[in-house]
Amino acid sequence: MYFQYFGLNEAPFSIAVNPRYLFMSARHRDALAHLLYGVGAGGGFILLTGEVGTGKTTINRCLLEQLPEDTDLAIILNPALNAMELLATACDELGIEYDREGHTLKSLTDALHAYLLENHSKGRKTVLMIDEAQHLDFEVLEQIRLLTNLETNSEKLLQIILIGQPELAQLLARPELRQLNQRITARYNLEPLNLAETGAYIQHRLQVAGMTADRQIFPPAVVKGIYRQTRGIPRLINVLCDRIMLGAYGRNKGRADMAMLRLATREVMGEEMTSTSAGRWWPWAGAAALMAMLFAGGWWYYGELAQTPARAQSPTANQTIPMAASVATAPAPVEEPMAEPEPEPEPEATPEINWLLAPEEAEGLLWSMHSRQAYLGSLCESRQEPGLRCGDGVVSTWDELTIYDRPILINLVTPERFAAAALLLGVQGREAWVVDANGSVQSLALAEMAPMWDGNYRFLWRAPATFEQPLAEGDEGPAVVDVAALFARLDGQTRPLTTRRFNRALTQRVIYFQEARGLEADGVVGEQTLQQLNAALGIDPVASALRQQLADGSAAQ
Repeated sequence: MYFQYFGLNEAPFSIAVNPRYLFMSARHRDALAHLLYGVGAGGGFILLTGEVGTGKTTINRCLLEQLPEDTDLAIILNPALNAMELLATACDELGIEYDREGHTLKSLTDALHAYLLENHSKGRKTVLMIDEAQHLDFEVLEQIRLLTNLETNSEKLLQIILIGQPELAQLLARPELRQLNQRITARYNLEPLNLAETGAYIQHRLQVAGMTADRQIFPPAVVKGIYRQTRGIPRLINVLCDRIMLGAYGRNKGRADMAMLRLATREVMGEEMTSTSAGRWWPWAGAAALMAMLFAGGWWYYGELAQTPARAQSPTANQTIPMAASVATAPAPVEEPMAEPEPEPEPEATPEINWLLAPEEAEGLLWSMHSRQAYLGSLCESRQEPGLRCGDGVVSTWDELTIYDRPILINLVTPERFAAAALLLGVQGREAWVVDANGSVQSLALAEMAPMWDGNYRFLWRAPATFEQPLAEGDEGPAVVDVAALFARLDGQTRPLTTRRFNRALTQRVIYFQEARGLEADGVVGEQTLQQLNAALGIDPVASALRQQLADGSAAQ
């Protein structure tokens, strides 16, 4: 199998639901929180919708694992049932005895009611989960609504979870189902993954399968292509990635490339890779090009036609004779004084390249974006301001910088072999936003900088002043307190998970965060984890916000 070729323990992109490969994006966590809230609220309906393959089954598995031990659960996976069959299936799931030969809707409802009352007296909850609920008929939905009438004086006896595709929400919005719709206590529509989550999802599955954290099989450009083709739907991501890896194995390659992506797209989805710009606009572009050709041709023909009489009587190709001189009855031409030649236009001045900065100037600009203190030099060598740290790295492509939404300083060498620098505020496509010598933002083609860049980059980030080294379970001290406070702030909690010692609860929270961010989920709080935590909390300057701020400042001037 191909996974052995890549040094993996198993195939990472199987579409079978495996709890070991659980990837909880921010939207998956929100969905699970809504379901748990609904179950805890007691009674009524909980609604979870989402497109095919977005991870509803994954949420179900998480919910089942987190349900309290005093909860009895009935799961109906095949909703293509009539009302009586659905009640009988619910009774079978809960182990309720009933007359299997002569049962009726009333007898089944009575048996279920008796069971619910007994369960309630024992302090237990009962949950009915119905998957693919968009296939339920109106009569069945009405019967399900009637089940929520089974109640005591204080609470409902049955909690019902409806799971289905987005059309389920449209179905429940119909006027004849308004009574059911009004009883939904929690609802959530699960959206596909975004681009960043798609990359983290792919990396997460590879690492669970045994890939080391420092290895890269899917470069950023290929991840973007996968996201564009799958629209962030996890099931489609699995299918496409599996086929790409199989293609890489067949070609004896260690990394995926765009050619493999195009082939996999054609084989898996039965179509060529779609391009938003080319696929949608090429007919109009072709028509515009044709009109431009016709327009230019018309002007050429008109010009030739206008000059034909003069050329026919012109003694030389370059001599111009007044039109009146070509008439036979006109007097002989009189020499006129030669007109003064018009002065030739001055050559345009070569525009100044003011985005190319001296290294010290670029460092000062980067510093001013993070601190109000004056920059004293030595960006990465000194600790001028406690907590303000310098990060650096080396990459081989611009794509690897697109994951950062922070100001980045890149070192350059000019064609004359002088040291220079540029301050980036983002990379998109084949262009970058850079800060020029005037403190303004300008767009620049990456091709202008590429020959001068060796892949090195630096940035500043703010760590807790007490942070000196990576923190792990068992550590104690002020740095642990500060890290726990940051996670409490991220979760909107007033109390942190610990007040001094790095405990098991904080470890689990760190692992959960690392998995969501595509980091190595080791539970250790190092620089990368803190930098991602800063990004989530908005502690460090955001490049996109700085671009807007500088652009607004330039416009005001």
